[in-house]
Amino acid sequence: MTDTSFAVIVTNYNYRAYVAEAVDSALAQTRAPEQVVIVDDGSTDGSPAFLRERYGHDPRVTLLCGENGGQLVAFQRGLAVVEADVACFLDADDRWEPDYLQKIGDTFDARSDVDFVFSDIVRFGGESRRIGDASHEIDYGYTAIATYALAHWYGGPTSALCVRTALAKECVDLPPVLVKRWRLCADAALVYGASVLGGRKVFVPTGAVMYRVHGNNGWWSNRSQVASYKNRIRARELINHYAKLAGICDHTLESAKFEYRTKANTPSHEKKRYINMAMMSPGPLWKRLERAASIFSERKSRKK
Repeated sequence: MTDTSFAVIVTNYNYRAYVAEAVDSALAQTRAPEQVVIVDDGSTDGSPAFLRERYGHDPRVTLLCGENGGQLVAFQRGLAVVEADVACFLDADDRWEPDYLQKIGDTFDARSDVDFVFSDIVRFGGESRRIGDASHEIDYGYTAIATYALAHWYGGPTSALCVRTALAKECVDLPPVLVKRWRLCADAALVYGASVLGGRKVFVPTGAVMYRVHGNNGWWSNRSQVASYKNRIRARELINHYAKLAGICDHTLESAKFEYRTKANTPSHEKKRYINMAMMSPGPLWKRLERAASIFSERKSRKK
């Protein structure tokens, strides 16, 4: 067991009406974070003055106010001052229940091999609904090959993500062209980057991440076919960037069975995902079938 230290990065852009609720929820955690970093990304709604007045003299808070650069730049600014072991991210229009960091911390404390923990979310405001991968903890192990091959999203929205700080900094260290393209939805850099760069991922259902629904902020909101297509292209470009750094290519699919063995108690569709990847791998049909069968039998043997 280790005593993991946590930093909370709250990113704000024109959410003066909500940001105090988010910050106060981080400060009210039963397991206190070592750092609470507020990054105001050039808000024009009076947020900077409000934040300075409310938190400027609070020794628990580091307040960073700068020009508008987008969410990814805000992540970079926040992470630059983080010294804690793990960085947890919180959007300014969301909030946490008081026991969130305690529940997340239990996993990081018990397992030094875990690099990335994500949680379920509870929508509130415009609707009320809990969304998550399962009602129990899932060890997804390593997910680099599945992310590269299928662009699968092993994660949640920003407010449900906790990443070891060194890995998070590596994820957001991107060239200017990608920083510009990910002004919004920059949680993709954390989710895809952590997977492809070799982070071990665990899902922990906390029921403590309150995701505010207002306007069209929901990531599930309807999008046009053109927007969906462009988002897929952007995601592929980002994943390919990380894959190049990690030395991952199409031939890496041959190792899908080894990545699958790093997992535990995963849902059945995870097995199907890896069998499909085995069939996508290079080589003659008999070899691909052999790899797929190996994954299938490996999962059966682990259930015994």
